[in-house]
Amino acid sequence: MRWALPAAVLFAALPALSPSASRCRAEDLDGRIAKLVEEITPSVIEWRRDFHAHPELSNREERTGRVIAERLREMGITELRTGVAGHGVVALVRGAKPGPTLGLRADIDALPITEETGFEFASQNPGVMHACGHDTHTAMLLGAAKVLLALREEIHGTVKLIFQPAEEGAPPGEEGGAALMIKQGVLKNPEVEAIFGLHVATELPPGKIGYRHGGMLAAVDRFTVTVTGKQSHAAMPWQGVDPIVTTGHILTAIQTIASRKIDARQPVVVSVGIIRAGEAWNIIPDDVHLEGTIRTHDADVRKRAVAEFKRIVTQTAAAHGAEAEIVLDDYGPVTFNDPQLVDRLKPSLARVVGQENLVEVSPVMGGEDFAHYGREVPGCYVFLGARSSNPEAVHRLHHPKMMIDEAALPVGVRAHVSVALDYLREAAAKEK
Repeated sequence: MRWALPAAVLFAALPALSPSASRCRAEDLDGRIAKLVEEITPSVIEWRRDFHAHPELSNREERTGRVIAERLREMGITELRTGVAGHGVVALVRGAKPGPTLGLRADIDALPITEETGFEFASQNPGVMHACGHDTHTAMLLGAAKVLLALREEIHGTVKLIFQPAEEGAPPGEEGGAALMIKQGVLKNPEVEAIFGLHVATELPPGKIGYRHGGMLAAVDRFTVTVTGKQSHAAMPWQGVDPIVTTGHILTAIQTIASRKIDARQPVVVSVGIIRAGEAWNIIPDDVHLEGTIRTHDADVRKRAVAEFKRIVTQTAAAHGAEAEIVLDDYGPVTFNDPQLVDRLKPSLARVVGQENLVEVSPVMGGEDFAHYGREVPGCYVFLGARSSNPEAVHRLHHPKMMIDEAALPVGVRAHVSVALDYLREAAAKEK
Protein backbone atom coordinates (compact mmCIF):
# COMPACT_ATOMS: atom_id res chain seq x y z
CA MET A 1 0.00 0.00 0.00
CA ARG A 2 1.17 3.56 -0.63
CA TRP A 3 -0.16 7.04 -0.27
CA ALA A 4 2.26 9.43 -1.92
CA LEU A 5 1.08 10.48 -5.36
CA PRO A 6 3.52 11.76 -7.94
CA ALA A 7 3.41 15.49 -8.50
CA ALA A 8 2.07 14.85 -11.98
CA VAL A 9 -1.08 13.38 -10.46
CA LEU A 10 -1.50 15.84 -7.60
CA PHE A 11 -1.14 18.75 -9.98
CA ALA A 12 -2.62 17.09 -13.07
CA ALA A 13 -4.34 19.24 -15.65
CA LEU A 14 -3.98 22.56 -13.84
CA PRO A 15 -5.05 25.51 -15.98
CA ALA A 16 -2.34 26.72 -18.33
CA LEU A 17 -0.55 29.98 -17.53
CA SER A 18 -2.40 32.99 -18.88
CA PRO A 19 -2.26 36.74 -18.58
CA SER A 20 -5.79 36.55 -17.26
CA ALA A 21 -5.91 37.38 -13.57
CA SER A 22 -8.74 34.93 -12.97
CA ARG A 23 -6.77 32.12 -14.64
CA CYS A 24 -3.72 32.89 -12.51
CA ARG A 25 -5.87 32.97 -9.40
CA ALA A 26 -7.42 29.61 -10.27
CA GLU A 27 -3.97 28.14 -10.78
CA ASP A 28 -2.84 29.49 -7.43
CA LEU A 29 -5.92 28.05 -5.70
CA ASP A 30 -5.36 24.63 -7.25
CA GLY A 31 -1.79 24.74 -6.01
CA ARG A 32 -2.95 25.62 -2.49
CA ILE A 33 -5.49 22.78 -2.56
CA ALA A 34 -2.85 20.30 -3.68
CA LYS A 35 -0.45 21.40 -0.93
CA LEU A 36 -3.14 21.20 1.76
CA VAL A 37 -4.23 17.77 0.54
CA GLU A 38 -0.65 16.54 0.60
CA GLU A 39 -0.28 17.77 4.18
CA ILE A 40 -3.49 16.12 5.39
CA THR A 41 -2.97 12.78 3.59
CA PRO A 42 -1.04 11.04 6.41
CA SER A 43 -3.92 11.86 8.78
CA VAL A 44 -6.49 10.62 6.25
CA ILE A 45 -4.62 7.31 6.03
CA GLU A 46 -4.45 7.07 9.82
CA TRP A 47 -8.20 7.77 10.13
CA ARG A 48 -9.03 5.26 7.41
CA ARG A 49 -7.02 2.51 9.10
CA ASP A 50 -8.63 3.26 12.45
CA PHE A 51 -12.13 2.99 10.96
CA HIS A 52 -11.07 -0.17 9.11
CA ALA A 53 -9.93 -1.78 12.35
CA HIS A 54 -13.20 -0.92 14.10
CA PRO A 55 -16.02 -1.62 11.59
CA GLU A 56 -19.64 -1.48 12.69
CA LEU A 57 -22.78 -2.79 11.02
CA SER A 58 -25.67 -0.68 9.74
CA ASN A 59 -27.50 1.24 12.48
CA ARG A 60 -24.81 0.09 14.94
CA GLU A 61 -22.10 2.66 14.07
CA GLU A 62 -21.84 4.11 17.59
CA ARG A 63 -18.03 4.33 17.77
CA THR A 64 -17.72 5.45 14.17
CA GLY A 65 -20.14 8.34 14.64
CA ARG A 66 -18.47 9.35 17.90
CA VAL A 67 -14.98 9.38 16.37
CA ILE A 68 -16.17 11.38 13.34
CA ALA A 69 -17.63 14.04 15.65
CA GLU A 70 -14.44 14.10 17.72
CA ARG A 71 -12.27 14.64 14.65
CA LEU A 72 -14.52 17.42 13.34
CA ARG A 73 -14.46 19.21 16.70
CA GLU A 74 -10.67 18.89 16.84
CA MET A 75 -10.53 20.69 13.49
CA GLY A 76 -12.57 23.55 14.91
CA ILE A 77 -15.96 22.75 13.42
CA THR A 78 -18.63 23.81 15.90
CA GLU A 79 -21.80 23.52 13.82
CA LEU A 80 -22.53 19.81 13.85
CA ARG A 81 -25.32 17.40 14.73
CA THR A 82 -24.81 13.89 15.99
CA GLY A 83 -27.27 11.03 16.28
CA VAL A 84 -28.87 11.79 12.92
CA ALA A 85 -30.74 8.74 11.59
CA GLY A 86 -29.13 6.71 14.34
CA HIS A 87 -25.40 7.42 14.44
CA GLY A 88 -25.03 9.85 11.54
CA VAL A 89 -23.15 13.14 11.78
CA VAL A 90 -23.92 16.33 9.86
CA ALA A 91 -21.54 19.31 9.98
CA LEU A 92 -21.31 22.72 8.32
CA VAL A 93 -18.33 24.57 6.91
CA ARG A 94 -19.55 28.11 6.30
CA GLY A 95 -17.65 30.17 3.79
CA ALA A 96 -16.57 33.79 4.15
CA LYS A 97 -18.74 34.76 1.18
CA PRO A 98 -22.51 34.45 0.66
CA GLY A 99 -23.93 31.68 -1.47
CA PRO A 100 -25.96 28.45 -1.51
CA THR A 101 -25.28 25.11 0.19
CA LEU A 102 -23.73 22.03 -1.39
CA GLY A 103 -23.88 18.62 0.27
CA LEU A 104 -20.93 16.21 0.35
CA ARG A 105 -21.85 12.71 1.51
CA ALA A 106 -19.90 9.72 2.84
CA ASP A 107 -21.34 6.43 4.15
CA ILE A 108 -19.92 4.98 7.37
CA ASP A 109 -21.24 1.42 7.93
CA ALA A 110 -19.55 -1.95 7.33
CA LEU A 111 -20.61 -5.44 6.21
CA PRO A 112 -21.18 -8.80 7.97
CA ILE A 113 -18.05 -10.35 6.42
CA THR A 114 -15.07 -12.04 8.10
CA GLU A 115 -11.93 -10.23 6.93
CA GLU A 116 -9.13 -12.20 5.27
CA THR A 117 -6.73 -9.42 4.20
CA GLY A 118 -4.02 -9.99 6.79
CA PHE A 119 -3.65 -6.25 7.37
CA GLU A 120 -2.01 -5.06 10.58
CA PHE A 121 -5.09 -2.84 10.85
CA ALA A 122 -7.55 -5.62 9.98
CA SER A 123 -10.96 -5.73 11.64
CA GLN A 124 -10.97 -6.23 15.38
CA ASN A 125 -14.71 -6.96 15.31
CA PRO A 126 -15.20 -10.64 14.40
CA GLY A 127 -17.47 -11.17 11.43
CA VAL A 128 -17.58 -7.46 10.49
CA MET A 129 -15.46 -5.82 7.79
CA HIS A 130 -15.18 -2.61 5.80
CA ALA A 131 -15.34 -4.61 2.57
CA CYS A 132 -17.11 -1.87 0.62
CA GLY A 133 -14.67 0.97 1.26
CA HIS A 134 -16.85 3.07 3.55
CA ASP A 135 -13.85 3.50 5.84
CA THR A 136 -12.11 5.31 2.99
CA HIS A 137 -15.18 7.41 2.18
CA THR A 138 -15.41 8.57 5.79
CA ALA A 139 -11.71 9.39 6.04
CA MET A 140 -11.67 11.28 2.73
CA LEU A 141 -14.60 13.46 3.73
CA LEU A 142 -12.91 14.23 7.04
CA GLY A 143 -9.82 15.23 5.07
CA ALA A 144 -11.92 17.44 2.82
CA ALA A 145 -13.42 19.09 5.89
CA LYS A 146 -9.95 20.03 7.12
CA VAL A 147 -8.92 21.45 3.76
CA LEU A 148 -12.17 23.38 3.33
CA LEU A 149 -11.73 24.94 6.75
CA ALA A 150 -8.32 26.20 5.68
CA LEU A 151 -9.90 27.68 2.53
CA ARG A 152 -12.96 29.24 4.13
CA GLU A 153 -12.25 32.60 2.55
CA GLU A 154 -12.66 30.95 -0.88
CA ILE A 155 -16.05 29.39 -0.12
CA HIS A 156 -19.14 31.12 -1.52
CA GLY A 157 -21.84 29.76 0.75
CA THR A 158 -21.83 26.59 2.85
CA VAL A 159 -20.59 23.02 2.54
CA LYS A 160 -22.73 20.48 4.39
CA LEU A 161 -20.77 17.37 5.36
CA ILE A 162 -23.06 14.33 5.59
CA PHE A 163 -21.69 11.22 7.30
CA GLN A 164 -24.46 8.71 6.71
CA PRO A 165 -25.09 5.41 8.53
CA ALA A 166 -26.79 2.26 7.21
CA GLU A 167 -26.05 2.61 3.50
CA GLU A 168 -25.93 -1.18 3.28
CA GLY A 169 -29.53 -1.30 4.48
CA ALA A 170 -31.11 -1.09 7.91
CA PRO A 171 -31.76 -4.39 9.70
CA PRO A 172 -35.27 -5.84 9.23
CA GLY A 173 -37.85 -3.88 11.17
CA GLU A 174 -35.66 -0.76 11.44
CA GLU A 175 -35.47 2.50 9.52
CA GLY A 176 -32.15 3.89 8.45
CA GLY A 177 -29.85 5.18 5.75
CA ALA A 178 -30.35 8.08 3.36
CA ALA A 179 -34.15 7.88 3.47
CA LEU A 180 -34.19 8.37 7.25
CA MET A 181 -31.61 11.17 7.09
CA ILE A 182 -33.82 13.00 4.60
CA LYS A 183 -36.84 12.38 6.81
CA GLN A 184 -34.93 13.94 9.72
CA GLY A 185 -34.09 17.05 7.71
CA VAL A 186 -30.54 16.52 6.47
CA LEU A 187 -31.26 18.51 3.30
CA LYS A 188 -32.73 21.46 5.25
CA ASN A 189 -31.39 24.21 7.54
CA PRO A 190 -29.59 25.30 5.44
CA GLU A 191 -31.30 23.93 2.36
CA VAL A 192 -29.02 21.82 0.19
CA GLU A 193 -29.09 22.89 -3.46
CA ALA A 194 -27.18 19.88 -4.86
CA ILE A 195 -25.24 16.89 -3.53
CA PHE A 196 -22.04 15.07 -4.49
CA GLY A 197 -20.70 11.67 -3.48
CA LEU A 198 -18.10 9.15 -4.54
CA HIS A 199 -17.34 5.46 -4.14
CA VAL A 200 -14.00 3.68 -4.39
CA ALA A 201 -13.84 1.32 -7.37
CA THR A 202 -11.47 -1.65 -7.63
CA GLU A 203 -12.04 -1.73 -11.39
CA LEU A 204 -10.21 1.58 -11.87
CA PRO A 205 -6.61 2.41 -10.87
CA PRO A 206 -5.78 5.35 -8.58
CA GLY A 207 -5.76 8.65 -10.43
CA LYS A 208 -8.89 7.89 -12.48
CA ILE A 209 -12.48 8.97 -11.85
CA GLY A 210 -15.48 7.35 -13.52
CA TYR A 211 -18.63 9.36 -14.22
CA ARG A 212 -21.93 8.87 -16.04
CA HIS A 213 -24.93 10.96 -17.06
CA GLY A 214 -28.29 9.58 -15.94
CA GLY A 215 -28.61 6.13 -14.36
CA MET A 216 -25.39 5.17 -12.57
CA LEU A 217 -26.50 2.32 -10.29
CA ALA A 218 -29.57 0.11 -10.23
CA ALA A 219 -32.83 0.32 -8.33
CA VAL A 220 -32.84 -2.34 -5.62
CA ASP A 221 -35.75 -4.41 -4.34
CA ARG A 222 -34.98 -6.87 -1.56
CA PHE A 223 -37.27 -9.86 -1.15
CA THR A 224 -37.95 -12.41 1.56
CA VAL A 225 -39.98 -15.51 0.65
CA THR A 226 -41.30 -18.21 2.94
CA VAL A 227 -42.42 -21.35 1.10
CA THR A 228 -44.65 -23.44 3.37
CA GLY A 229 -45.44 -27.10 2.72
CA LYS A 230 -46.18 -29.99 5.06
CA GLN A 231 -43.56 -31.86 7.06
CA SER A 232 -43.08 -35.58 6.50
CA HIS A 233 -40.52 -38.32 6.90
CA ALA A 234 -37.95 -38.24 4.11
CA ALA A 235 -38.78 -41.89 3.38
CA MET A 236 -42.46 -41.05 2.82
CA PRO A 237 -42.61 -37.75 0.89
CA TRP A 238 -46.11 -38.51 -0.44
CA GLN A 239 -47.47 -37.94 3.06
CA GLY A 240 -46.44 -34.29 3.00
CA VAL A 241 -45.80 -31.33 0.71
CA ASP A 242 -42.10 -30.84 0.03
CA PRO A 243 -41.17 -27.12 0.23
CA ILE A 244 -37.59 -27.87 -0.82
CA VAL A 245 -38.58 -29.39 -4.15
CA THR A 246 -41.08 -26.55 -4.57
CA THR A 247 -38.34 -24.01 -3.90
CA GLY A 248 -36.12 -25.66 -6.49
CA HIS A 249 -38.77 -25.06 -9.12
CA ILE A 250 -39.23 -21.47 -7.92
CA LEU A 251 -35.48 -20.79 -8.18
CA THR A 252 -35.48 -21.96 -11.79
CA ALA A 253 -38.72 -20.21 -12.72
CA ILE A 254 -37.76 -16.72 -11.44
CA GLN A 255 -34.78 -16.70 -13.80
CA THR A 256 -37.24 -16.50 -16.68
CA ILE A 257 -38.06 -12.96 -15.56
CA ALA A 258 -34.81 -11.75 -17.13
CA SER A 259 -34.65 -14.30 -19.95
CA ARG A 260 -38.31 -14.43 -21.06
CA LYS A 261 -40.44 -11.75 -19.40
CA ILE A 262 -38.44 -8.52 -19.82
CA ASP A 263 -37.15 -6.97 -23.05
CA ALA A 264 -33.63 -8.37 -23.46
CA ARG A 265 -32.35 -4.85 -24.14
CA GLN A 266 -33.27 -3.79 -20.60
CA PRO A 267 -30.94 -4.75 -17.73
CA VAL A 268 -32.55 -6.83 -14.97
CA VAL A 269 -31.10 -9.23 -12.41
CA VAL A 270 -32.91 -11.60 -10.02
CA SER A 271 -30.62 -13.26 -7.47
CA VAL A 272 -31.11 -15.36 -4.34
CA GLY A 273 -28.45 -14.97 -1.65
CA ILE A 274 -29.94 -16.92 1.28
CA ILE A 275 -31.71 -20.28 1.46
CA ARG A 276 -32.52 -21.84 4.84
CA ALA A 277 -34.43 -25.06 5.41
CA GLY A 278 -34.60 -28.13 7.59
CA GLU A 279 -33.00 -29.41 10.78
CA ALA A 280 -32.49 -33.13 10.08
CA TRP A 281 -31.26 -35.13 7.09
CA ASN A 282 -34.20 -37.52 7.16
CA ILE A 283 -37.07 -35.06 7.65
CA ILE A 284 -38.74 -32.99 4.95
CA PRO A 285 -39.32 -29.65 6.69
CA ASP A 286 -42.42 -27.52 6.89
CA ASP A 287 -40.92 -24.49 5.19
CA VAL A 288 -38.03 -22.91 3.30
CA HIS A 289 -36.79 -19.35 3.76
CA LEU A 290 -35.34 -17.36 0.81
CA GLU A 291 -33.81 -13.90 0.62
CA GLY A 292 -32.56 -12.09 -2.45
CA THR A 293 -32.79 -9.07 -4.70
CA ILE A 294 -34.22 -7.73 -7.95
CA ARG A 295 -32.13 -5.09 -9.76
CA THR A 296 -33.33 -2.86 -12.60
CA HIS A 297 -32.47 0.42 -14.32
CA ASP A 298 -35.92 1.51 -15.53
CA ALA A 299 -39.02 2.37 -13.47
CA ASP A 300 -41.46 0.51 -15.75
CA VAL A 301 -39.17 -2.52 -15.96
CA ARG A 302 -38.91 -2.47 -12.18
CA LYS A 303 -42.69 -2.60 -11.78
CA ARG A 304 -43.06 -5.44 -14.26
CA ALA A 305 -40.16 -7.46 -12.81
CA VAL A 306 -41.64 -7.24 -9.31
CA ALA A 307 -45.11 -8.17 -10.57
CA GLU A 308 -43.73 -11.17 -12.49
CA PHE A 309 -41.74 -12.24 -9.44
CA LYS A 310 -44.87 -12.27 -7.27
CA ARG A 311 -46.89 -14.15 -9.87
CA ILE A 312 -44.24 -16.80 -10.57
CA VAL A 313 -43.42 -17.45 -6.92
CA THR A 314 -47.01 -17.74 -5.68
CA GLN A 315 -48.29 -19.77 -8.62
CA THR A 316 -45.30 -22.12 -8.73
CA ALA A 317 -45.80 -22.79 -5.02
CA ALA A 318 -49.51 -23.40 -5.58
CA ALA A 319 -48.79 -25.82 -8.42
CA HIS A 320 -46.89 -27.99 -5.91
CA GLY A 321 -49.53 -27.74 -3.21
CA ALA A 322 -47.51 -25.27 -1.15
CA GLU A 323 -47.97 -21.62 -0.20
CA ALA A 324 -45.57 -18.70 -0.61
CA GLU A 325 -45.49 -15.54 1.50
CA ILE A 326 -43.55 -12.67 -0.05
CA VAL A 327 -42.19 -9.57 1.71
CA LEU A 328 -40.64 -6.88 -0.50
CA ASP A 329 -38.41 -4.07 0.75
CA ASP A 330 -37.75 -1.03 -1.45
CA TYR A 331 -34.06 -0.32 -0.76
CA GLY A 332 -33.93 2.49 -3.25
CA PRO A 333 -34.48 3.77 -6.79
CA VAL A 334 -31.94 4.14 -9.58
CA THR A 335 -28.97 6.29 -8.57
CA PHE A 336 -29.52 9.03 -11.13
CA ASN A 337 -26.85 11.57 -12.01
CA ASP A 338 -28.38 14.88 -13.01
CA PRO A 339 -26.90 15.51 -16.50
CA GLN A 340 -26.58 19.28 -16.02
CA LEU A 341 -24.87 18.85 -12.65
CA VAL A 342 -22.48 16.26 -14.11
CA ASP A 343 -21.49 18.69 -16.86
CA ARG A 344 -20.93 21.44 -14.28
CA LEU A 345 -18.67 19.23 -12.16
CA LYS A 346 -16.68 17.50 -14.90
CA PRO A 347 -14.19 20.40 -15.32
CA SER A 348 -13.51 20.34 -11.56
CA LEU A 349 -12.89 16.59 -11.59
CA ALA A 350 -10.75 16.88 -14.74
CA ARG A 351 -8.48 19.36 -12.96
CA VAL A 352 -8.00 16.83 -10.17
CA VAL A 353 -6.98 13.81 -12.31
CA GLY A 354 -6.44 15.20 -15.81
CA GLN A 355 -8.96 15.13 -18.65
CA GLU A 356 -7.57 11.83 -19.95
CA ASN A 357 -8.22 10.18 -16.58
CA LEU A 358 -11.85 11.27 -16.32
CA VAL A 359 -13.62 8.33 -17.94
CA GLU A 360 -17.24 7.60 -18.78
CA VAL A 361 -18.36 4.28 -17.28
CA SER A 362 -21.18 1.84 -18.01
CA PRO A 363 -24.19 1.54 -15.68
CA VAL A 364 -23.73 -0.82 -12.72
CA MET A 365 -26.25 -3.30 -11.33
CA GLY A 366 -25.12 -2.61 -7.78
CA GLY A 367 -27.28 -0.28 -5.72
CA GLU A 368 -26.62 2.84 -3.64
CA ASP A 369 -29.01 4.60 -1.31
CA PHE A 370 -27.40 7.88 -2.41
CA ALA A 371 -30.27 7.53 -4.90
CA HIS A 372 -32.70 8.89 -2.28
CA TYR A 373 -30.90 12.25 -2.22
CA GLY A 374 -31.16 12.43 -6.00
CA ARG A 375 -34.95 12.27 -5.71
CA GLU A 376 -34.89 15.48 -3.68
CA VAL A 377 -32.08 17.58 -5.20
CA PRO A 378 -29.75 17.27 -8.20
CA GLY A 379 -27.08 14.68 -7.42
CA CYS A 380 -23.79 13.53 -8.89
CA TYR A 381 -22.13 10.26 -7.89
CA VAL A 382 -18.77 9.12 -9.26
CA PHE A 383 -16.39 6.18 -8.98
CA LEU A 384 -12.91 6.82 -7.57
CA GLY A 385 -10.16 4.55 -8.89
CA ALA A 386 -8.67 2.52 -6.03
CA ARG A 387 -7.50 -0.76 -7.57
CA SER A 388 -4.57 -2.32 -5.73
CA SER A 389 -1.20 -2.04 -7.46
CA ASN A 390 -0.62 -5.72 -6.61
CA PRO A 391 -2.45 -7.85 -9.25
CA GLU A 392 -2.82 -10.73 -6.78
CA ALA A 393 -4.58 -8.41 -4.33
CA VAL A 394 -7.29 -7.16 -6.69
CA HIS A 395 -10.69 -8.24 -5.37
CA ARG A 396 -14.12 -6.77 -5.93
CA LEU A 397 -16.13 -4.98 -3.28
CA HIS A 398 -17.82 -7.16 -0.63
CA HIS A 399 -14.98 -9.72 -0.84
CA PRO A 400 -13.24 -10.84 2.41
CA LYS A 401 -9.86 -9.96 0.85
CA MET A 402 -10.95 -6.65 -0.68
CA MET A 403 -8.31 -3.96 -0.37
CA ILE A 404 -7.76 -0.57 -1.91
CA ASP A 405 -4.65 1.34 -2.92
CA GLU A 406 -4.33 4.22 -0.48
CA ALA A 407 -3.02 6.41 -3.31
CA ALA A 408 -6.73 6.94 -4.02
CA LEU A 409 -7.29 8.79 -0.76
CA PRO A 410 -5.73 12.19 -1.60
CA VAL A 411 -7.43 12.09 -5.00
CA GLY A 412 -10.81 11.65 -3.29
CA VAL A 413 -10.12 14.46 -0.82
CA ARG A 414 -9.17 16.81 -3.62
CA ALA A 415 -12.23 15.81 -5.65
CA HIS A 416 -14.54 16.75 -2.75
CA VAL A 417 -12.77 20.07 -2.20
CA SER A 418 -12.56 21.11 -5.86
CA VAL A 419 -16.18 20.21 -6.55
CA ALA A 420 -17.36 22.17 -3.50
CA LEU A 421 -15.36 25.31 -4.22
CA ASP A 422 -16.15 25.42 -7.94
CA TYR A 423 -19.85 24.61 -7.64
CA LEU A 424 -20.50 27.17 -4.91
CA ARG A 425 -18.51 29.89 -6.70
CA GLU A 426 -20.44 29.36 -9.94
CA ALA A 427 -23.79 29.12 -8.16
CA ALA A 428 -23.14 32.32 -6.21
CA ALA A 429 -22.20 34.14 -9.41
CA LYS A 430 -25.49 33.10 -11.03
CA GLU A 431 -27.46 34.41 -8.08
CA LYS A 432 -26.03 37.91 -8.49
